[in-house]
Amino acid sequence: MKITQCVAREILDSRGYPTVEVDLYAGNLHASAIVPSGASTGEGEALELRDGDPKRYHGKGVLKAVHYVEREIAPAIVGKEFVRQSIFDDLLRELDGTPNKSRLGANSILPVSMAFARLHAMTAYPNNPMPLSQSIAHLYGCHGVTLPVPLMNVFNGGKHADNGIAIQEFMIVPRGFNKYSEALRAGAEVFHQLKKILHKKGLTTAVGDEGGFAPKISDEDEAGPGSHEKVLALLLDAIESTGYKAGSQIFLALDCASSEFAIKGGAPGAKVEYGFEGSKRSSADMIDIYEKWMSNFPIISIEDGLAEHDWDGWKEMTQRLGKGLQIVGDDLFVTNPTFLKKGIDMGVANSLLVKLNQIGTVTETLEAMKMAHGAGYTTVISHRSGESEDAFIADLAVGTDAGQIKTGSLSRTDRTAKYNQLLRLEQHLGSRAKYAGRQ
Repeated sequence: MKITQCVAREILDSRGYPTVEVDLYAGNLHASAIVPSGASTGEGEALELRDGDPKRYHGKGVLKAVHYVEREIAPAIVGKEFVRQSIFDDLLRELDGTPNKSRLGANSILPVSMAFARLHAMTAYPNNPMPLSQSIAHLYGCHGVTLPVPLMNVFNGGKHADNGIAIQEFMIVPRGFNKYSEALRAGAEVFHQLKKILHKKGLTTAVGDEGGFAPKISDEDEAGPGSHEKVLALLLDAIESTGYKAGSQIFLALDCASSEFAIKGGAPGAKVEYGFEGSKRSSADMIDIYEKWMSNFPIISIEDGLAEHDWDGWKEMTQRLGKGLQIVGDDLFVTNPTFLKKGIDMGVANSLLVKLNQIGTVTETLEAMKMAHGAGYTTVISHRSGESEDAFIADLAVGTDAGQIKTGSLSRTDRTAKYNQLLRLEQHLGSRAKYAGRQ
């Protein structure tokens, strides 16, 4: 495949801030990709390049990133032939020359890498063009027939809302169904039932960054003791009043994003502490809280239950809760094989959250996933809070047989675009399609 043109532009993401879109051409064929952006980010993530000009988009413009695509990346790839994704991505990494994409920025490199993956799906098999998911399956070396269980963020807190709730995401997990389309319908019905319940209680039904509801649970003390359990109880009520069985059909999951409420500025080498529900908590205290919640609610997955530097706490949490709980590392691993290997060696967590823009290329993302799968870790493909209409991660989830996906709530087109693409892929696969939940 010979690249004939590469064009970039500054467009807007789902939060109304700039991001980068890239168009890549091979003769008459054309593919595009849009890079997402996160609000709650891990320190080890690949760099997102912003202009810093306060006169444009409050400093969040991405014209520098666009410039790098068109003035550095394009001249290096246009007119050249590439036979594999890894060769193409290796060139992008060499052009940047830094471990964390800090020169060109991951938001310059990733959309080019994603667009190439789409173009490759069109050109690698000219007599039998295939969906992106199947091209990724060939690349990854798997069947690419598994529709993922969705972890649906129906209640927002943390940095995704302004309601005093520390936990960032409360998710419903429709695992106990035979088909993805059935699971999606169940999730949508619970989402709308939750809206009715909130309205009946006089709570706002406005949504947060990822499409979930974000009301203040108490006007007096939103973050006081028991406030998070009130949210969990609301979700249980929504599930059961919709007619589904909590704990057998629909489960619960959390993204705590606990690095955001970890107490900063402690003494070097001191144990990490957390400001949670009005009290100072140790790692062991937080694990006790999660253990209590697990005994009272059908929670099957907790992401970032402890802060990214709290490795000792993570190890204790894995030892105490890991047999009955999916313990997902996001800020801890940032889709980076180096951090993931440390976790595997230490026996920390048992699942990897996968975000393309944390590492910066499709190839490196797949490398991290292969390492996770090789160590027996599960993988959860994830969106970011700043999203777009680009549904690349839906194809990535199916193409790698990942088994799980996080792409927000059942509202906002930037979220439903991914769910709808999964419906298309389920239809395309027909009888070959498998749902990663109950078979």
